[in-house]
Amino acid sequence: MLDLLIKGGTVVDGSGQAGFTADVGIANGRIVEVGRLSTTAVETIDANGALVTPGFVDIHTHFDGQASWDETFSPIAEHGVTTVVMGNCGVGFAPLRPGDQARLVSLMEGVEEIPGAALSEGIRWGWESFADFMHALDGIPHSLDFMTLVPHDCVRLYVMGDRAARGEPATTADLAEMQQLLHAALAAGAVGFSTGRSDNHRTSKGEETPAAEASGEELVALAQAFAGLPYRVLHAVSDFNCMRGEPADQRARFDTEYAMLESVARAAGRPLGLTCLERINSPEQWRWLVEKAAASSLRGIDIRLQVASRGIGLLNGLETSFNVLMAFPSYQELSTLPLAERVVRLRDPSVRARILAETPVKLARDGSSVPPLADQILSRIDQAAMLMYPFDTKRTPDYEPDPMTSFGVQALQKSTGALGLIYDWLATGDGENLVYFPIFNYLGGSLETTHAMLTSPHALAALGDAGAHVGTVCDASMTTMLLGYWTRTRERGPRLPLPLAVEMLSGRNARHLGLTDRGLVKAGLRADLNIVDYDNLRIEPPRMVHDLPAGGRRFVQGAHGYIATLVAGQRICENGRMTAARPGRLVRAS
Repeated sequence: MLDLLIKGGTVVDGSGQAGFTADVGIANGRIVEVGRLSTTAVETIDANGALVTPGFVDIHTHFDGQASWDETFSPIAEHGVTTVVMGNCGVGFAPLRPGDQARLVSLMEGVEEIPGAALSEGIRWGWESFADFMHALDGIPHSLDFMTLVPHDCVRLYVMGDRAARGEPATTADLAEMQQLLHAALAAGAVGFSTGRSDNHRTSKGEETPAAEASGEELVALAQAFAGLPYRVLHAVSDFNCMRGEPADQRARFDTEYAMLESVARAAGRPLGLTCLERINSPEQWRWLVEKAAASSLRGIDIRLQVASRGIGLLNGLETSFNVLMAFPSYQELSTLPLAERVVRLRDPSVRARILAETPVKLARDGSSVPPLADQILSRIDQAAMLMYPFDTKRTPDYEPDPMTSFGVQALQKSTGALGLIYDWLATGDGENLVYFPIFNYLGGSLETTHAMLTSPHALAALGDAGAHVGTVCDASMTTMLLGYWTRTRERGPRLPLPLAVEMLSGRNARHLGLTDRGLVKAGLRADLNIVDYDNLRIEPPRMVHDLPAGGRRFVQGAHGYIATLVAGQRICENGRMTAARPGRLVRAS
């Protein structure tokens, strides 16, 4: 007898093949039959008219701290995800030199915008080695399965201490010890290694991250730690030095950085997943990456491109951790008032006039984690406003807004300043209006560039950054965006075939991680599944909640249309609500 029978759904099995009508039989947490089944079951779900897909595999999250206090990995489980990978961008919490807790908290707070107080209060410290870290998390019940990468910054800090924090080069002895630590972590079941090389990444004190300027020699040495081990992966985020030097030299700087990263993948002999974005400071960089990845593949070097399913940027509002008014002294005087009172004050014409007449103060000062880009935005607000859009939290989110609705275009049409229009929008209603500012992937006012990236054969669906940037972003819904918007509701350009989108979310990402027990709706595999009311699938508006440890605030965002999400045959989420089931576990790479 089956434990569960899913009856009559349209199975899109994660292989990229067309959907077909079938029943799915589950017993002991695994799929035992797919087809027209007459086997009896303890329980039956009528999936007639619904999709049945594999559970989604999210390869780029930052739940390293949240996994200590949140058993559900909120809000990602509400978007069909059943397996997550943390430890990306070179940041995390292990290995941990005793006494370095505050240092790693500062690193994560600055790079990934997770409140330091929440991390300090919520993390259940009690490890030193990476193996101990994995063991500690595995002892906590969870809804989802999770894997973790070994973060470069933590390895470097563990070995080099203050010298790493100062960005000093590693010695031969340092490299040998880092190799040993990394090899041990990978042997213990870590799925791979991650490093971060972005000029925008800073600690909460405004300092460069410890591994940001690590040499190619160091990265190649670490890649050699993969020798003798089974399949593992590398992940890296790099802006390819697009913030440095003259724009005319960008291609040369890109080629140099790419060649170095390619040498790392060659030394490891494993796939390297690189972040791929249309960057405001280097608009052609994504094209270069697509071309280079294809050329690397011909040479037998496996470079994968982590691609988002929409623009990436900021949500600005009166309750977010950054907004365009926060640099004005008179607004700073009001910023601690309760929202309702602040909105009333902002509507006072004299207050409005005073704020808009002021010169903004510098935010990216010494000791601040605010990136220089914030000051660049404020100094060129009318230009930046061409990429800023009204975002109504009372309506279904529009992540491909018409360029004519941007604050910049409105300002031109009305012959006024964009800042005043943004001010009035934020002060409207109950103060919950937001400004959507897609800094990446939206320079042309549409998602055509994103479409081109997603359709690269080397693309991996990623970059939702779930668990990170909680005060200005909620991109955990990237999976629902790819499944619903890109295959069903997009009107401003070509869509993606449904089987392709499901394959990218499940089978392709599972293969990238070396997971052979999930990612497909196939007999013998784990019963990690989604049952989806496809015709009514939609993303709900983001909302700010104060549910982090120490009262920290964060954006969450739900979805409508997931009838049920199963992990190992157990329903962990039904109709947008988490259940009490906790079948999730640490998945050790074998």
